[in-house]
Amino acid sequence: MVDAATFSSDTSAIIDAFETPLEFNFQLPDPEDETIQDHDFQQQLDSFWKVCDRFDLQTEIWRGRILRAIRDREKQGGDSRGTGFLNWLKQREITKSQAYALIQLANSADTLLAEGQLDPDSINNFSKRAFVETAKSAPEIQKLVSDAARQGERITRREVKQLADEWTAMSSDLLPDEVKEKASDGSLPARHLAPLVKELEKLPDTHIDTLRQEIAANPDVDTVKLITSEARSLAKYLDAAAQVQTLRRGNLDIEMALEEALRVDCLNTAADLVKQATQLEQAVAKLYTTWKRLGSLSDRLYVDTGASNPHLRSMLTCLESLTSEVIEVELDEGGQKMVRLRVISDGGS
Repeated sequence: MVDAATFSSDTSAIIDAFETPLEFNFQLPDPEDETIQDHDFQQQLDSFWKVCDRFDLQTEIWRGRILRAIRDREKQGGDSRGTGFLNWLKQREITKSQAYALIQLANSADTLLAEGQLDPDSINNFSKRAFVETAKSAPEIQKLVSDAARQGERITRREVKQLADEWTAMSSDLLPDEVKEKASDGSLPARHLAPLVKELEKLPDTHIDTLRQEIAANPDVDTVKLITSEARSLAKYLDAAAQVQTLRRGNLDIEMALEEALRVDCLNTAADLVKQATQLEQAVAKLYTTWKRLGSLSDRLYVDTGASNPHLRSMLTCLESLTSEVIEVELDEGGQKMVRLRVISDGGS
């Protein structure tokens, strides 16, 4: 349990770390002043924007802490319904989802500070969105970002993504050493490698080995982009093919069909084919379920009504083209094109 003195000391330290002027009095440059160079004009506004950005982040972290304290205090008091907390939010026009998003932000900040991943003095180097992205990242990425912030670098979402891509590229066992060497010396940007790793992770080892060999032979940007696209199509093909019941019933060798598609360079077409087959099977299953439900409701309404309800009976008559064994649907308003589907189910209703 934390004693009062320690709590007061920690709180004071955090307040000092987040200390920000409560009043803004920016002297914005005059947009009509032609004596100000465009570069200087943009630089001044950018510096003011960064102050606002830091203020937003600090304010929302503290709002999250305040909301968390109110919520926890109510729990301590035994009100399991949380009505007091909800009323507090209502009075301040804060939605429940907004409140818990702020609480999560505060939790992330406190976790990063407690684990030593983040120096309180470097928080001001983060944009709000960059801080949120950092809190969601893996511990290894958090350390890289925190180190950069500690060195005084301005951290935006772009920097977080760049560091995350670099870590993904250098830590993944899926990339050959030739590629990692290129990434380390900067000749192969890490932003191209992260999507490749993501797609390779979806594939079985047999396919990964072949793609790794191709990349190792030509570790350049064009090859990486090509292999990333191929890996994406492979993953889409394998995932979709595994879901198509018709293919499973046909005892098809999926891998051999895949090899042939690769050989004749039509993998994308084959992948789209099995994906569409999956969607059609799912659509048919949903159609059958809906058709059965519609027929059941139609029968129930027929039993519950009689000759004294002519309009309801007329509605049932109109819907017979959908509830009968042959479903008829017009494809255009003029009725020139019509599709007819006969429902023949095996195995009973």
